[in-house]
Amino acid sequence: MSERSALQRRIRACLVLFIVCLVLSGLTAFPLVNELHWANSLVSHTWLRRVGKGLDRADADYPFLLYGTDWLAFAHLVIAVFFYGVHRDPVRNIWIVEAGMIACAGVIPLALICGPIRGIPFGWSVIDMSFGFFGVIPLLVLRRMIKRLEAMPPDGYLAKAATTIP
Repeated sequence: MSERSALQRRIRACLVLFIVCLVLSGLTAFPLVNELHWANSLVSHTWLRRVGKGLDRADADYPFLLYGTDWLAFAHLVIAVFFYGVHRDPVRNIWIVEAGMIACAGVIPLALICGPIRGIPFGWSVIDMSFGFFGVIPLLVLRRMIKRLEAMPPDGYLAKAATTIP
């Protein structure tokens, strides 16, 4: 296997992992009420209990509020579809990786600004910010690998060039 092919395989493996994580993250936003019941049965934490009560109340009295989290889940799934474009042609679609990096960076100011406005304890905002911090790591690795791939000659290029030299 050529170095180029090996690099393409590593890029695709990293992308598959990232896409799977995006899809799983999105899918977990659909059943929030049940997830909080499960979390509260495992861990006794004041904030989790408060969130669970709020979700139970919203679900019982104002279920349309949870529609916002359905859209959050859908957005994760749509973003995952964009990353499939990187899987198909990493060099041409590197902009999607770069946009993902910008989105990861945007998580931090969002959590720092909206967290206090919405009454989210700072520790939980730090957990939210960690998604941006840890999400950008595989994207940085991907970008670096794609730039290496872009700099490589196509497979067979050197062999063709050597046979055409007079």
